[in-house]
Formats: sequence, C-alpha cells, structure tokens
Amino acid sequence: MKSESASYKAAGVDITAGYKAVELMRAHVARTQTPGVVDGIGGFGGLFRPDLAGMKEPVLVSGTDGVGTKLKIAMLLDRHDTIGIDCVAMCVNDVICCGARPLFFLDYIACGKNVPEKIAQIVAGVAEGCVQAESALIGGETAEHPGMMPDDDYDLAGFSVGIVDKEKIIDHTAMREGDVMLALPSTGVHSNGFSLVRKVFKIGEGGEDRVYPELDRSLWETLLTPTKIYVRPVMALLREIQPRAISHITGGGFYENIPRALPEGLCARIRRSDVRVLPIFDIIQREGNIPERDMFNTYNMGVGMTITVAKEDAGRALEILRANGEEGAYVLGEIVRGEKGVELW
Repeated sequence: MKSESASYKAAGVDITAGYKAVELMRAHVARTQTPGVVDGIGGFGGLFRPDLAGMKEPVLVSGTDGVGTKLKIAMLLDRHDTIGIDCVAMCVNDVICCGARPLFFLDYIACGKNVPEKIAQIVAGVAEGCVQAESALIGGETAEHPGMMPDDDYDLAGFSVGIVDKEKIIDHTAMREGDVMLALPSTGVHSNGFSLVRKVFKIGEGGEDRVYPELDRSLWETLLTPTKIYVRPVMALLREIQPRAISHITGGGFYENIPRALPEGLCARIRRSDVRVLPIFDIIQREGNIPERDMFNTYNMGVGMTITVAKEDAGRALEILRANGEEGAYVLGEIVRGEKGVELW
C-alpha cells in the first residue's frame, strides 16, 4: 500500500518528500559502507558489528556536535554539498582525541520544508565526511518543522561512535615537562565562531562580496571551506606512537581546548611567531578590530589539532603525519612546568 497523507501534507509535512529524499541519498550512503555494517538505511535502528580482534578491553567513545551558524553561509550561497563534511568532522575529530577509531555516524536534519534534492545534497556531504573518516553512515533522521522555522532554513547535527582498547586510551597524566606539541594545520575557520564572522563581514548585507587580495579564493569560498578531518593521519600515528595528548581546536580556540588535555602543574608554551596563522584570521582581526587574545580564544588560527608527544618521538611523529597527508605538520610548542593553561608569548 502506498504511504501518503493528504491531511498531513496540508499541515505542512509531505511524507512522500521524505521517501524521495531517502531514495536520492542511498547512493551517497552506499559509499560509506564498511565491513561492520549489518544492514542498510531504512530500519528503525542502525546496526553495526565491530571487529574486536586483538582488543583486550574495548571501550566505546562517542561525540556529538552540529555545524552552527556556518549554515547561514551555505543557505545564502544555496550550496549544501559540503556542510555535511563539517558535521562529521566536528564529531570524529573529537572522538580521535581519546585515541579511538570512529566506527559509524548518524545525522539529524531539521528543516522548514523537505526539498528532497537539497536534503540529498546535505547527506552527500555527510557521506563524503564519513568516507574521509573511514566511518560508516548507518542512519539518520530528517524532520520537517513547518511553522517552527522558515521553509528554506535547516539545522544539521550528528554523532559518531568510535572504539579503543582501554590500555590505549590517551591519558594526559603521562605528560611530562619537555614534551613537544605538534600542530596539524586547519583549512580555515572550520565550524566555529561564525556568529562573529557574520558580524565582522556583514554577511547578508553585501559585505560578503568584498575582495581580499590575501585570499586565494573568494571570501564566500574561503568561509565555506569544510573542516578538515584528521582521522587517517592520527590513526596512522597511533599505530606506532602513543601520544601524551591530542586536542581538537574548536570554539574557545587555544585557550580553552589545549588545557583540556593538560594535567595540573603543566603548561603549554607556544611562541606567537611559531603559529602559522592563515590569512583569513588576519583579515577577521583587522576588519573587526578584535584583540589578539580574543582571536586565540575564539578561532583555531590555522591550527586544527595539536598532538603532544614525548620529545624523543617528535621526529618520527612528524614523519608519520607528513607521510599520511599532513605535509604541513610542524612543531608548535613545548610543555613546561607552570599553571595549567597556555602561555602564548
């Protein structure tokens, strides 16, 4: 029997549009399938059978996040095929900070009106993010909210589940004075601080059309650049070296995220001139007249992830990272005795 409801459609929810969206996204979801997937999309729950071979005490690690007001940029451009990468990145990049390997991902899309082609574009981005993260997209939900949000609006969130052997969980209590902090470059603003970005550039009021010679692409394209996913290089590193700590630099910048992976009594000392700041951050600071302290407490400033390793492991760690796609990895700072926090000098 064909499932449809004229009454529900008259109230603003077209369930047949939901079925069409699912059909359009199937090919994208299929790209993400890994050996652990037990069944495809469409059921009431996503099924996944993890490979526990070689693990003494497997521990599940989960992370959830959204994309925030970066979505406004995608809506203004009417370009929705990369924003899903951001959603996956924000989750899996957190999960790997524990040393866990992401296994699967689920997304949630709330929209004013379900336009199947747009939903399929969003899911295409989510699928691409999952491919980059070597993680299966095993389910999700699309919900129409007529009367609650405008027809063209949507919100996107999701969560990732990973696994790690308990003895391999990254424990920052092993950190010592003299350890070295490495930087993995970001692709730009990633997915944090866009409320300030939109205010600085007067996004939606014409400011987005300004040209900045420092950028190698338009301001629009620079801001919409997806968050980098660090799963592959970090997993490669973990196969050979046990880091002291890993920090995903998101909202709160250096001052909030780096200390989360520091034990009491140790401080991350970073020379300001050693931070390879991307041009977009210099522009934001200049155009918004923003104090440098606020910049480093809001944005990643060109460093998407930091990895702290024993001094004797630093050289080999850089070799592994560079051989696995992080050619720009570099030494950012060192661990010293002091009050827990970041010393930027």
